[in-house]
Amino acid sequence: MKVLVLNSGSSSIKYQFIDTEKKVALAKGLVDRIGMAGAVLSHQRYDGDKIKIAGEILDHQIAVEYVLGVMLSKNHGVIDDKKDIEAVGHRVVHGGESFTGSVFISDEVVKVLQDNIELAPLHNPPNIKGIQACQRILPDTPQCGVFDTAFHAQMPPKSYLYGIPYELYKKYKIRRYGFHGTSHLYVSQKAAELLGKDISLLKIVTAHLGNGCSIAAIKHGKSIDTSMGFTPLEGLLMGTRSGDLDPSLILYIMGKEGLTIGEANTLLNKHSGLIGISGESSDMREILSAVKDNQQRAKWAFEIFCYRIKKYIGAYAAAMGGLDALVFTGGIGENAKEVREEICKDLEFLGIELDDIKNSNGEEFISKSDSKAAVLRIPTNEELVIAMDTAKIVSELNRSM
Repeated sequence: MKVLVLNSGSSSIKYQFIDTEKKVALAKGLVDRIGMAGAVLSHQRYDGDKIKIAGEILDHQIAVEYVLGVMLSKNHGVIDDKKDIEAVGHRVVHGGESFTGSVFISDEVVKVLQDNIELAPLHNPPNIKGIQACQRILPDTPQCGVFDTAFHAQMPPKSYLYGIPYELYKKYKIRRYGFHGTSHLYVSQKAAELLGKDISLLKIVTAHLGNGCSIAAIKHGKSIDTSMGFTPLEGLLMGTRSGDLDPSLILYIMGKEGLTIGEANTLLNKHSGLIGISGESSDMREILSAVKDNQQRAKWAFEIFCYRIKKYIGAYAAAMGGLDALVFTGGIGENAKEVREEICKDLEFLGIELDDIKNSNGEEFISKSDSKAAVLRIPTNEELVIAMDTAKIVSELNRSM
């Protein structure tokens, strides 16, 4: 099945057109600066052909029309007719407790997504805009939603409940949801495949490290705990997000600085993390460069970033009763050898022994051959997960009709 995968942000749409039988992307691209001056579509075909198209892209519907236009074009396209798009798969950040798996998108599903907007006010609204744009432009094409939160939906109450009055959970659904689910699912399954073992027998820690970071404990193929919580703010230190901190801290800062709730939210989400500590950048590449220049604050940012991850690895190994594999993915996880080295240092007691040469070369297996726990570097492929889930749902619907 040929599936168009959309990841709709507030001012951008990332897309891939995937052949699920061959598991390859026939085309991919990005529409950036939607609703702003200088909007542009960057498109790449499977054979390397590239094109950039600037235009007045005022909203998500026009953006989707641009995507379809370039996919249909004689010189740069990959389809002859809109009907060649057999299904559309949407990345949706937050499904709340309403969706514990991928779903066929109906009007009722859209309504529930709208009801869940307060759980992800920055992410769900543009996700919904992408869905509604496709409903108007491709009314006869089945659409599915694949949720970042779904893979973590089977966590036990001891993992997802917070130490607050239970009535608040019942009233407002305040609990740990977790994010990056499609990435954690993909790389854990890929790790099992590379190890040649049944995932139902493995205990795996997956570390998705990018501008946003999360880590998950995957026992026997199921997520039993993860670092992000009610929102993507909790857990690890990130590019601009604080991660874990004493809840009283923000109340103290609000009082001292006279911040509103909105300003406090911005402080924690946009001005903290690597950029807050280093004062340099939210980009790990620039942090590493500053470390080489002996800039102390950059060194602290690097050390805190790695230390937090190391603590979570130990905690999750304890929670699972052992560790068979540690997986690094995401922009930092895949590309920053210094980060992987610092995290794995002194974890020999968990059976983790990094091979310095393999790590420097960025190989798939970066642990020593006799390491009791395997350490892997696996590029994530969230779009393929979305496409495969979409194809499965649509195929089952077609069989039942």
